Amino acid sequence: MFPQLETERLILREITKEDAESVFACFSNRDAMCYYGQEAFEHREQAEQLIVFFADSYQNKRGMRWGIERKGTSGLIGTIGFNAWSPKHQRAEIGYEIHPDHWRSGYASEAAGCVIAYGFEELNLGRIGAVVFKENAASSQMLLKLGFQQEGVLRNYMVQAGASLDTYVYSMVREEKR
Repeated sequence: MFPQLETERLILREITKEDAESVFACFSNRDAMCYYGQEAFEHREQAEQLIVFFADSYQNKRGMRWGIERKGTSGLIGTIGFNAWSPKHQRAEIGYEIHPDHWRSGYASEAAGCVIAYGFEELNLGRIGAVVFKENAASSQMLLKLGFQQEGVLRNYMVQAGASLDTYVYSMVREEKR
């Protein structure tokens, strides 16, 4: 059973096929996707396929993705979760995106803090990593505020809009969790 998490303002829940329209709204938004490492969706079917991918990743213990929903509202404002989850090596990478209509409201930070705690406490992770485009200052600042450390630069690590771009790599280990 997929775990549902709750924060002061948010419910983090399983993403279902009924969320396809919300997922499409976020993943088709060029501003939301500009630092994501994939092109913006053009068809609703892409959102449906992504939802299946998230479910398969969870079933196969490769990843775990929650839908971010504001309490008292319906519809997702974004997603957050773990990619490259390796239970054997007790590590995963956190990833997230929020629709621009909800930027600068603290939702990403609130959701990330909850998911990080879940990763260390329930999934027994020893390390949570993050990969962020160098140009994505807001995401870098949020990770540092949450207690991540910048480890270095991955040169030409991601391709976005046909261009190879550098990324920063961040990590937090269990002992450093705030």
